[in-house]
Amino acid sequence: MSASNILITGGAGFIGSHLADLFLSRDCKVVVMDNLLTGDIRNIEHLFGNPRFQFIKHDVTEFIHVPCKVDAILHFASPASPIDYQEFPIQTLKVGSLGTHKALGLAKACGAKFLLASTSEVYGDPLVHPQPESYWGNVNPIGVRGVYDEAKRFAEAMTLAYHRSHGVDTRIVRIFNTYGPRMRLNDGRALPNFICQALTEQPLTVFGDGSQTRSFCHVSDLIEGIYRLLDSDFTEPVNLGNPVEISINEFAREVIRATGSSSDIQFKDLPEDDPKVRQPDISLAKKVLNWSPKLSLKEGLSSTIPYFEKTLRERGGEAVASTAG
Repeated sequence: MSASNILITGGAGFIGSHLADLFLSRDCKVVVMDNLLTGDIRNIEHLFGNPRFQFIKHDVTEFIHVPCKVDAILHFASPASPIDYQEFPIQTLKVGSLGTHKALGLAKACGAKFLLASTSEVYGDPLVHPQPESYWGNVNPIGVRGVYDEAKRFAEAMTLAYHRSHGVDTRIVRIFNTYGPRMRLNDGRALPNFICQALTEQPLTVFGDGSQTRSFCHVSDLIEGIYRLLDSDFTEPVNLGNPVEISINEFAREVIRATGSSSDIQFKDLPEDDPKVRQPDISLAKKVLNWSPKLSLKEGLSSTIPYFEKTLRERGGEAVASTAG
């Protein structure tokens, strides 16, 4: 890894905090910048004694200053779950536009690499399945999910504009459904909802008839792919996710089995613009990064459920959100 001084915006979030761990384990210096709107200081507090780690509380939609050398910027600042970006729609649009602009400006000024955390949501409710990077998407720009979808689509456009016009060395990762320790209990997406409901013996809330599909990638696999992408010379978007597709009904039953819960399944109306299918085509990641996920869903759940059990005990059974993901 040629970049040894790393800035991670949104680094107190779920994926960002795991990236901080990874880069520190590989002898980099890491600065995490987060305004803690949806990030959690508890995700990074174990790093505070590390001399190669620094935390800066800051909103990246404002001018960014980092009092040290920066070799690479990983822009992960953004609400990322439906419950978050529907509660904070303006902030989501601002961090995707103004925040991306500020982070790219810093990369240009520092001569740093820039990696944008984009999302499978740029494909919307896809008409092509599985979704390759060449697919342009089927997005409702004015729907309730549009604030996130369009913020990320705009961020991708701006990232490549800076690459083409200013020569900034850019990367774009399109992240598909990811799970693991440090997800918020009330994140609102299917996996934390199901695990929390199963552990507290509540009915698992399935929206629609449960036939919609998702593909779940463990965070340890994802961050390895992101590391490889940053270290590559590939500037176009790359899908990272697990291509093993599972219906929400099947997934609910798998969580019940893995937790040993006696919960049953409860069906509710499907939210507006909820994607019917989601499965990454990772042919490009295999080709240019020599990457594919290693952990099965069974293995990933076995390392994730204990985190939820511990966190539920510590936080006294925090309420579970009732939003699809």
